[in-house]
Amino acid sequence: MSTILYEDEIAPACHWSLRMKRGTSLRLIDKEGGANVGMLFYNPENLLERYNAPDTLKCQHTFKLTKGHCLYSDMGRIFCSIVEDTVGWHETVCGNTTKKIIESKWGEHNYQQYRNDWQQNGYNSFLVELAKYGLGKKDMAANLNLFSCVEVNQQGELCYRENNSNAGDYIELRFEMDTLVLLHTCPHPLSVSNQYPRKPVQYQIRQAEPVAENDFCKNSHPENQRGFKNNTLYHLGVDNGGCC
Repeated sequence: MSTILYEDEIAPACHWSLRMKRGTSLRLIDKEGGANVGMLFYNPENLLERYNAPDTLKCQHTFKLTKGHCLYSDMGRIFCSIVEDTVGWHETVCGNTTKKIIESKWGEHNYQQYRNDWQQNGYNSFLVELAKYGLGKKDMAANLNLFSCVEVNQQGELCYRENNSNAGDYIELRFEMDTLVLLHTCPHPLSVSNQYPRKPVQYQIRQAEPVAENDFCKNSHPENQRGFKNNTLYHLGVDNGGCC
């Protein structure tokens, strides 16, 4: 079992950011069930390089994310790999809640009136974290929504599965390069909950095992092997421009 280096909890409707080092992993645990974690990735050495949802999905021929999948940058490199997952479905196409969406679903609960019980939205939460690194609206990318499932029905409509994850479910991301991670615990934009969902998430920073030649994530798709080669060149100081 990997060594836990640090652990804490992210409260409901909150946002945070941290720099994960190559060779460490981040385990996120849904404490109560039904959580949603919005997440974005950036290269801290070059903030122009960021998570690319279309490439992540198309090069692994998938609509959902789970164990064995890698999360790609727009330079063809792998930020991190999903090495453990008890949920089975995480989505990366629906984006964030906005202030307008929150108010239309659950009314306006501002900080001045409700203090720590105010209803934050994912879009503004990311903007707050982006600003800490000199970034703004133009730097926003399509984000992950961990623990959330969105399926397509016979009419081609996106359907959100409420309470997709159970209490104690977790996902673990092994970082293949130093990565700036932005995240929030605001509701999913398609949530149909009667009340504003408030779900805490526990996180653990762990020491990851070295990537072996028979690594499941590395070998789950041929494209992932090329992604790992791009990472190797990057860490050797040979920037190949993200060749795929």
